[in-house]
Amino acid sequence: MATGSGGERVAAAATRSRPKPAPALTPTPTRGLCQQGKPRGKGRGWKRSSGRRADDGGWQRVVTVDSSKAKTSLEALKISIRQLRWKEFPFGRRLPCDIYWHGVSFHDNDIFSGQVNKFPGMTEMVRKITLSRAVRIMQTLFPEEYNFYPRSWILPEELQLFTTQVQVVKEGDPSWKPTFIVKPDGGCQGDGIYLIKDPSDIRLTGTLQSRPAVVQEYICKPLLIDKLKFDIRLYVLLKSLEPLEIYIAKDGLSRFCTEPYQEPNSQNMHHVFMHLTNYSLNIHSNNFIHSDSANTGSKRTFSSILYRLSSKGVDIKKVWSDIISLVIKTVIALTPELKVFYHLDIPTGRPGPTCFQILGFDILLMKNLKPMLLEVNANPSMRIEHEHELSPGVFENVPSLVDEEVKVAVIRDTLRLMDPLKKKRETQSQQLGKTVARKEDVDSKNAGGANSSPEAHLPSICLKQVFPKYAKQFNYLRLVDRMANLFIRFLGIKGTMKLGPTGFRTFIRNCKLSSSSLSMAAVDILYIDITRRWNSVTLDQRESGMCLQAFVEAFFFLAQRKFKMMPLHEQVASLIDLCEYHLSLLDEKRLLCSGVGRRGTAPDHSLPQETVPTAQSTGTIVGASKLSYSKPALS
Repeated sequence: MATGSGGERVAAAATRSRPKPAPALTPTPTRGLCQQGKPRGKGRGWKRSSGRRADDGGWQRVVTVDSSKAKTSLEALKISIRQLRWKEFPFGRRLPCDIYWHGVSFHDNDIFSGQVNKFPGMTEMVRKITLSRAVRIMQTLFPEEYNFYPRSWILPEELQLFTTQVQVVKEGDPSWKPTFIVKPDGGCQGDGIYLIKDPSDIRLTGTLQSRPAVVQEYICKPLLIDKLKFDIRLYVLLKSLEPLEIYIAKDGLSRFCTEPYQEPNSQNMHHVFMHLTNYSLNIHSNNFIHSDSANTGSKRTFSSILYRLSSKGVDIKKVWSDIISLVIKTVIALTPELKVFYHLDIPTGRPGPTCFQILGFDILLMKNLKPMLLEVNANPSMRIEHEHELSPGVFENVPSLVDEEVKVAVIRDTLRLMDPLKKKRETQSQQLGKTVARKEDVDSKNAGGANSSPEAHLPSICLKQVFPKYAKQFNYLRLVDRMANLFIRFLGIKGTMKLGPTGFRTFIRNCKLSSSSLSMAAVDILYIDITRRWNSVTLDQRESGMCLQAFVEAFFFLAQRKFKMMPLHEQVASLIDLCEYHLSLLDEKRLLCSGVGRRGTAPDHSLPQETVPTAQSTGTIVGASKLSYSKPALS
C-alpha cells in the first residue's frame, strides 16, 4: 500500500526550502539519555528462569520483560512477547528484568537498571498547557516552521489577551466569524471539550478558575471521507533523548466522527459526534460502526485512507513528508524540558534505567492536505478489543482486528529495536553461519543461514527511523535544546528543576555576559522579575527558582540586547555560540589545572575555579519591571 513506502520516499518530497535530508542511516542500538545502568549479575536459577536452548545446542539467555504494570496494553504486549519468543514476568520478578513495561508513568515501579518504556516527565510535558507553551517558544523563534499548531491561548492567565486579540481582528475584518475549541488541561478522551464563538461565552468564564484550559482556533475546513470528519492517530517511538532518535510507525489509525460534518454554527456547535473525533466519545453513538475490515467502519487503518487518496491522484509522498516534518519538529519542541525532568530523576553519575516511549500523535488533515497537530498523548491506548453491549448495561470485550493489526506491530517492533541482546545475538549468528559454511555444502549452508536468524519468522519492522536520518534538515531548529543544556549545567548537583539566583549569576559570569550596560544588579532584577511572574502561572510550587521556560525568556532578552538588528533566532543562536565558547575555554582551564595538580605542582589559583551552586530561594525587590518576549499575534 501507499503507506508502506511513504516513509522511505519522504526524502524526495521534503525539499521545499531546506537542504535535502542525508541518505538513510543504518539504525544502531542506542541507549537513552542515561548511560549509567549497571549490568545485572547472573543469580542462582538464572538459566533456569530465563534460558532458551539455542540452535547451536547450548543455552542462550533470552530477554526478560516485567509486564506487571502494563495495565490496558497488557494483551498486545503479551502477543508481542510470544511472537518474539522472549520471557514474560506477569507478576514481577525478584531479579532485575531487561525491560519494564509501565502503563502510566516512569514512576509505576522503583527500578534502577534495565530499560523502561516511559520517560520521566513525559506525562507533564504533553499536557495541553505545557505542550502549547513548548510549541509557542518554537513559534517565536521559527514562526513559519511551526504553523502546523493552531493558534492557542492559555486560560485563565491569557483570557484578557485572548479577548483583546479577537476583538482587534474582528474590528479590522467584520466578516471574520471564528470558532474556538476549549480543551481542559487535564482532560482526556474528549472530556470537557466544547466549542465557543466568542470569548465572552459564559461556559468559558465560569469554569476556568477551577479547571485551567487551552483555547484554540477551531479548524473549520478538515478533509472529509464519506462526508465525515476524521483524525489520524500515529505512533511515534522516542528511542533516545541523547542522542535524539525518533521512529514513526508506517501505519496508524483513522478515527471517524459519526455524524456528517457541517461547519460550526449556533445550531450544531454542541454536536460532539460531528466535531470531535475522539473514539471514546463516538463509541457511544448509535451510528458507530465496528468493522473487522481496515477499509470500512468508524475506525480504520491510516494506510487504507492513504490508498483511497492515492486512487484520487493525491501525492501521498508529500503527505507523508509533511507529517514526518510535523512529528520531528514537535519532538524537538518537547525534548528540552524532558532533559530537565530526566536530570531530576536520574542525575548524571547515578545508576538508572534507559528510557524509551511510544507516543500517540493526533493529527488532522485539512482540506488542502496540510497536517495540523491536535495533541500528543503520553499514554496512547493500546487496547486491542472493544466493548460490545449484549444487553442494557451488560458488556463483553470483543477483539478488534484493526487495533490488533496496528498496535501489536508497534509494540513488538519497539521491543525489537530496544532488544538489549541484539548485538550479542547477531554476533553469535554470524559465528554460527561461518561454522555451518565450513562444514556443509552450499544448499545446507543456505538452509542453516535461514534458520540461524532469531527474527526470521517475523515480518519486516514497521517502525521507520526519521531522526537522526533527517538530522541535517532539522538540526538548525534545536536552539532551545542547546539552551536546556546550559540550564542543566548550572542547576548544580542537587536534584532540582529550577535555577537559583546564585546559579543564574554564575551563568552570567562564566559566559561573560555582564558589561557596563548590564550590571550584576540588573541581572538580579532580571532574574527576580521573570522568575516571580513564571512562578505565579505554573502549577508546580514545590520549589522556588527559575524554571526552564523562564530561563529561555531571560535568554531571549539577553540575546536581543547583545545582538541587535538580527532576526530573533539568529540573535539567540549567536548568544548560544558565545556561551558555549566561553564555557569550553573554562572547561579547558579546569582540566589543565587538575592535570597540573595531579603531577604534584600547585595549581594556578588565578584561573577560574568557580563551582556551580545549588538552587536557592530568591528575595524580593521593589520596582522590578516586566520583561517578556513577544507572543504570536492573531491575524
